[in-house]
Amino acid sequence: MKLGVVLSGALALAGLALSGALAPPALAGTQPTAAGPDGGPPLTVPAPALSHSLACVNGRPGHGHHRPVLLVHGTGLTPAQSWAWNYEAVLPAEGYPTCTVALPQAALGDIQVASEYVVAAVDTMTARWHSPVDIIGHSQGGIEPRWALKWWPGLRAKVDHYIGLASPNHGIYAADACADSGDCWPAVWQMAQGSHFLTALNAGGEAPGPTSYTDIYSTTDDLVEPAAVDPTAALSGRTNVANVSVQSVCPGRYVNHGGMLADAVVYALVMDTLTHPGPLDPKLVPITVCAQTFIPGTSPPADVAGNAEVYTNAAQAFYAHPGVRSEPPLAAYAG
Repeated sequence: MKLGVVLSGALALAGLALSGALAPPALAGTQPTAAGPDGGPPLTVPAPALSHSLACVNGRPGHGHHRPVLLVHGTGLTPAQSWAWNYEAVLPAEGYPTCTVALPQAALGDIQVASEYVVAAVDTMTARWHSPVDIIGHSQGGIEPRWALKWWPGLRAKVDHYIGLASPNHGIYAADACADSGDCWPAVWQMAQGSHFLTALNAGGEAPGPTSYTDIYSTTDDLVEPAAVDPTAALSGRTNVANVSVQSVCPGRYVNHGGMLADAVVYALVMDTLTHPGPLDPKLVPITVCAQTFIPGTSPPADVAGNAEVYTNAAQAFYAHPGVRSEPPLAAYAG
């Protein structure tokens, strides 16, 4: 079958073709693991799968007490492909206990199901470290935490900072093109502008609870568009929301979608968020960071290669996973 999608920029997957049988409904064959945790619905993913998806590294001693950080990867990727060459390498060295969660089907399946992995990860981490958690999500990896915080309200007291890096909170043009083809991956259907999923996600307030929400984006993003005028990443909210573009700190700086994972300015904004209460205040970030290219403590060759491989690995995942002919239905709790 043909699945058309436009993934702009370096990915350049216009008119991508994919062969394979249609996947079964995302919720088929699953059983609730327990009564609904955190005031939300029961989890449909078996407990062993949730447990095995989480991998953690303790922070290096002697660097002070920091909240544990959960890293959530984007579409078509694994945790290692997204994080091993950047934040997963530097955060533990700075004393942050750091965990990654592996979303099923390379995050190409139903986002509602993938969000259950985040729910379970937060619960496991807070129990292990007896501390609230900070979450950093790149691209689609910023949506699962928001869905979890919306429908499992008990998580809101367990998540101090939510940080989205170029998260498609209101849909993206590439997903629109894929959905218009009538044959698309479940998660991409859900990231189309005006999808049932995004409508449910953003209804009734986009930043619920006491959690601080920070969305960092680039106006030169090649995939999460619109990026400049009325950026899709920006969240509406009260005093617990900050929307900050890289270019508002360093005018004229070019950062593409994959580059958000390695950019020194993005990293400075993230670290300022983690080390201060409330959402990000970009005025606290020194202008001298604009002279830096990559995250301090990482390898520039690895950063360049990692950025390129984000696109390559995502393209391979698209080819390897089948699509469906319509958006996954909303779960009963969200419908």
